[in-house]
Amino acid sequence: MNATAQRSVSVWPLILAASAMLMITMGVRQSLGLFVKPIGESTGLSIVDISFALAIGQFVWGAVQPVFGALADQRGSGRVLVAGGILLAAGMALTPMFSSSWGLLATLGVLAAAGAGAGSFSILIGATARRIPAEKRSMAAGVINAGGSFGQFLFAPFAQAVISAAGWAAGMWALAISALATLPLAWPLRKRKESPIDATTASAAEAETSHIGLREQLRVAARDRSYWLLHLGFFTCGVHIAFLVTHLPSEIALCGLSEGVSATALALIGLFNVGGSLAAGWLGQRYRMKSLLALMYASRAAMIAIYLVSPPTPIVFYVFAAGLGLTWLATVPPTAGLVGKLFGPRYLGTLFGLTLFSHQIGGFFGAWVGGLVIERFGDYTWMWYADMALALLAAVANLPIRETRIVRSVAATA
Repeated sequence: MNATAQRSVSVWPLILAASAMLMITMGVRQSLGLFVKPIGESTGLSIVDISFALAIGQFVWGAVQPVFGALADQRGSGRVLVAGGILLAAGMALTPMFSSSWGLLATLGVLAAAGAGAGSFSILIGATARRIPAEKRSMAAGVINAGGSFGQFLFAPFAQAVISAAGWAAGMWALAISALATLPLAWPLRKRKESPIDATTASAAEAETSHIGLREQLRVAARDRSYWLLHLGFFTCGVHIAFLVTHLPSEIALCGLSEGVSATALALIGLFNVGGSLAAGWLGQRYRMKSLLALMYASRAAMIAIYLVSPPTPIVFYVFAAGLGLTWLATVPPTAGLVGKLFGPRYLGTLFGLTLFSHQIGGFFGAWVGGLVIERFGDYTWMWYADMALALLAAVANLPIRETRIVRSVAATA
């Protein structure tokens, strides 16, 4: 068996382990919107209080990723992933024991969010990118990302079924137990010594700059306009995702529809994003990734506009969810792919982690401002308008991005 064929076989356990881990961490996180109403009814907390705790969780999930990404880049991913699984399980298990806004901030806003961040995109994609040929990284990121989407498809109806049968506290504990399944999945992703096969995955440009330190690489990235444009687009993506995952169940309830419609809609988003993620990974190997991102963001504005003029029936929500699902987290493979193109895989966990931090700053505002809007106006109309405007801004921002690697700038700083 030649080196290329051997490499193709050996990376699949790695990719599948990363995909399975993201399935759990994202499935747990993306189901939290289903708990907003029952937590409010049980504790007396307002939707603004609960939305703020979840908004802090969005922020923390993003803030920890460059930190954990740097640790994983320097010392390996295994310990980071194990610590993340423990934190996620602890945060979910402890949530029912607190009935105050501060309790929700500590458990869902900090513990669970930090744990999910330690087992999320930047660490998992970074852990695999250094062992995969450059031309295969976009597809690998798509497969890993599809795992996260499939997790939403599985966990949303599961969480709703437990809530309906045994209450929201039991739902939290069920998700906590599920989070522990991430621990054995960290084993294939642990740091290993580079083999001769691993060495063949690096391009000549990557080999030229592999000696660059993390601080120097961060300085190079901070001066690059394309990197900042990626941050801007991903910020708006964070607003969309967090607003919808937190408030879509409330929007559906405002239309007089059941919790089952909410769970089905969230599940459809995850199911259709499996296809969207795989398609984005495949297309990223053949077309300009910045063009794919611009098209996905523009399509969101169009889908929201269609939704706003449609009657609020279950079938409309299902079609809307399916349409959104095609681009939901399908932005991750081309965004990670562009970061890898610009700077190589050496510090991908850190650099993509910082991009995800921008995503989650947007996520903070999407979750929190959604709560403020419903409290102030009684519906989400103004938030939908803002979502459309931001989607168009993201589409335009991606068009000037450069898709060639910085070599001269890096060499100059060495």
